Amino acid sequence: MSCSFQNESLLHAQGFHPVAGIDEAGRGPLAGPVLAAAVILPPEFSHPVLRDSKQLTARQRDRLYEELTARTDIRWAIAAAEPEEIDRINILRATHEAMRRAYLALSPAPAHALIDGLPVPDFPCPHTALVRGDQKSFSIAAASILAKVARDRLMQEMDGVHPGYEFSRHKGYGTALHLERLRVHGPSPIHRRSFLPVQQAVFPFADGTQA
Repeated sequence: MSCSFQNESLLHAQGFHPVAGIDEAGRGPLAGPVLAAAVILPPEFSHPVLRDSKQLTARQRDRLYEELTARTDIRWAIAAAEPEEIDRINILRATHEAMRRAYLALSPAPAHALIDGLPVPDFPCPHTALVRGDQKSFSIAAASILAKVARDRLMQEMDGVHPGYEFSRHKGYGTALHLERLRVHGPSPIHRRSFLPVQQAVFPFADGTQA
């Protein structure tokens, strides 16, 4: 199924106005926040290029980010859950919190949300969960691009704040380069201490001792 406005149009026909698409970026990395974006597109929206952010180049994502955020007929919001919160409540719950915050930042509040993935417990409005929704819904695809680009830009900034980890290259994901930098420098203030590779960088031996 190609990316389209079909899911949004079906909800509009049922009386749900407006409809927001919601997606996240950054569940998997070892460092940095998880970001969620919520996007409301205008009725009958169409776009020749818009699709799942993972199917686009970085340059395409940047161009679409600038286009989507500049349009006055598109409403959007981005929210975060920081590493400390991720460690405290776990990455899944932190992701759900970021999604709720992005939704609540929209005004007027959407009547329904299309959310990438599985249902979100206690979400503040009726929602439809779409597995691989960023490949099916223009609204979710737009949210995936906004969240991805915003997070990538943030991690590029963190490269200057926490030099030595090369965050601009791996964006916090567990690449070989990142793991090597983590072994050399230990965790930074933005590393997720509850994630196993980060724990192993602090306590590299099974008995919890350090070298």
